[in-house]
Amino acid sequence: MSIDPPSSSRELRALQLAVGVYVFVFAIKLVAYFLTGVLALLAESVHSLTDLVMATFIVLAFVYSRKTADEAHQYGHARAQNVAALVAATLFISFTSVQLYEEAFNQLVGQVPNTYQHLPLAIGIVVLSMVAEATPLIGLFRHTYRGPAATAQLTDLINDELALLAVLIGTIFLILGYPIADPIAVIIVATIIAASGVVLLLHNASYLLGRSPDAAFLARAADIAQAVNGVRQVHELRGEYIGPGMVHLEMHVAVAPATSIEDADRIADEVESRLATDGGCQYCTVHAEPDRPHVS
Repeated sequence: MSIDPPSSSRELRALQLAVGVYVFVFAIKLVAYFLTGVLALLAESVHSLTDLVMATFIVLAFVYSRKTADEAHQYGHARAQNVAALVAATLFISFTSVQLYEEAFNQLVGQVPNTYQHLPLAIGIVVLSMVAEATPLIGLFRHTYRGPAATAQLTDLINDELALLAVLIGTIFLILGYPIADPIAVIIVATIIAASGVVLLLHNASYLLGRSPDAAFLARAADIAQAVNGVRQVHELRGEYIGPGMVHLEMHVAVAPATSIEDADRIADEVESRLATDGGCQYCTVHAEPDRPHVS
């Protein structure tokens, strides 16, 4: 038995808003870099460009994940969100953070000239970027439920705010006469991006490898099944996440040996129905069999 996977039009709108915001902040950060010479702004513009590509990919994956099941994907396409988050993590680690580390270290050893101007403009651009990126951040943060795609986007927006804060502090120190603050700010930005990428990679890889619900979820599912009239015991209970908040659950329920096939099917259908409505199970398969000694 299955029910439609959870979806949220508000979540999709927040993701789409993030794409628009990234276009805006990428443009103003790049212009600000050419006007001020602050390397951290160039790092942030590269960061925003990567964010733009990633956010666009996440939106497409979110839409694709809502497709109904077909012959090739009989449990739907919800894991597309985990794939998108995994790709985002790879981009964070392999491209953005590595590139930023390289730029920062080049400046630290003097390979990049330190020429700065219009530093108050840099501060204004950073503050404007923080305000702009706070809009989709607040929209996603207010959701009580977030799938992997939205979680990846939320993580990225939080990283953006932290990175912009580092750039803001670094620019203030530049004004005070400490040029080393610029590459240090870039290193902080790169470290934030890399750390979040590792977290996203490990988390979503676990789901793509077939992560099971926790023991509390499975225990509740067993309790729901045993509460159905005619069920004597539950065994061989297995579950797997097949998408954001979506569980495929299988179990065997033991019924009285004299139970007819029709009654056994009715009991199994009732268990599936209750698991779907009360147990948070979107795809449930229940096998009814005569009660007998069983080794789980």
